Amino acid sequence: MSNTALEQALEQARELDQADPLAGWREAFWIPQHENGQPQTYLVGNSLGLQPKRLAEYMNEELSHWRELGVEGHFHGPRPWMSYHEGLREPMARLAGAKPAEVVAMNALTVNLHLLMVSFFQPRGARNRIVIERQPFPSDRYAVESQIRFHGLDPDECLVELGAESDRRLVDEEQLEDYLAREGDRVALVLWPGVQYATGQSFDLARISRAARAAGARVGFDLAHAAGNVPLSLHDAGADFAAWCSYKYLNSGAGSVSGVFVHERHHGSDDLPRFHGWWGCDPEQRFMMGPDFVPAAGADAWLLSNSHILSMAPVRVSLEMFEEAGYEALRRKSRAMTGFLEELLRAQVDDLVEIITPADPGRRGAQLSLAVRAGREAGRRLFGHLTRHGVVGDWREPDIIRVAPVPMYNRFEDCWNLVRRLDEGRHI
Repeated sequence: MSNTALEQALEQARELDQADPLAGWREAFWIPQHENGQPQTYLVGNSLGLQPKRLAEYMNEELSHWRELGVEGHFHGPRPWMSYHEGLREPMARLAGAKPAEVVAMNALTVNLHLLMVSFFQPRGARNRIVIERQPFPSDRYAVESQIRFHGLDPDECLVELGAESDRRLVDEEQLEDYLAREGDRVALVLWPGVQYATGQSFDLARISRAARAAGARVGFDLAHAAGNVPLSLHDAGADFAAWCSYKYLNSGAGSVSGVFVHERHHGSDDLPRFHGWWGCDPEQRFMMGPDFVPAAGADAWLLSNSHILSMAPVRVSLEMFEEAGYEALRRKSRAMTGFLEELLRAQVDDLVEIITPADPGRRGAQLSLAVRAGREAGRRLFGHLTRHGVVGDWREPDIIRVAPVPMYNRFEDCWNLVRRLDEGRHI
């Protein structure tokens, strides 16, 4: 990158930041500091979002209630713990494109995928396969493989992985449709990501749902990299179920509570197996302490235990901030900022990295995945150079650097700084 081109790109980035109607939201977050005392160029919200400054107030409020009310905190105070999860329902439904009764906050992501597969993976005879994408996030594969084994089946026969053979990992929905058209009568469940974690590729959930249901299979989605990143319309898409974590784009802190969606057509179903726990009982019956389980209405029937208050308080903060900023405004900025970054990368360091994330803005969220053209060892050196200069992304084997300019707190200038440091790194 020439000095003139570098200066012009920086000027453009700063102009875009000055015109950004969401620019003020950056001040609502704690930006980690680099060892030189300057804010990091933090481009890894696809792995762990930053901490909102207002979170301390919300956490202290719950700690205060615990200190002052003890067990009575379940029933008294502005947000009694007994019904705390209910206060998340409507904003979570708007996030997911669902009806309020179709969503609930509980547990962690892989726990929820297991609980949902208890209900929606019901192998019968030859219909005993689960279809996932090739090279999924490992936890998903572990969960699916163990569910197959739990039913006494062989993953070598019943676990189907679709997608490209190469490490680029892109897969078109047509591949899944073709497989279901040929082998659909042997498929019990399709479990697919909303956004593929390594490539950043976003999928058409409605198209996948139609293909699965036409084949007589159930369909669920892991939305870990989609929630808070791309628009979701789970109810209209026709998914049977979905689950997502809240600590990536939703900024609720490491290991925070997960979200669950169960389509209303399954509510009250008598033929759907489900693991039961106290909090999934009808609230009117919960304290009757009877031996018979009477399920709560809607997705709440999948609850097991009482609310994780100190993990749900950050989710409450997150959902409030998303609603205040506006989902459409955040998506507009995300597309603009990721597009700006893509242009800079192609213009300045195309010989150094290949963008493997789809170029179509409708097929991606904030994340761009960059394959280092010179291979793994050069890529590791380049990634180390970025880290030493306070540019924080993450590395995925064998040669991918993932970066995600998040619209809530990243700037266009952050995108410029990434490209500048990549360009410098060609000389190490």
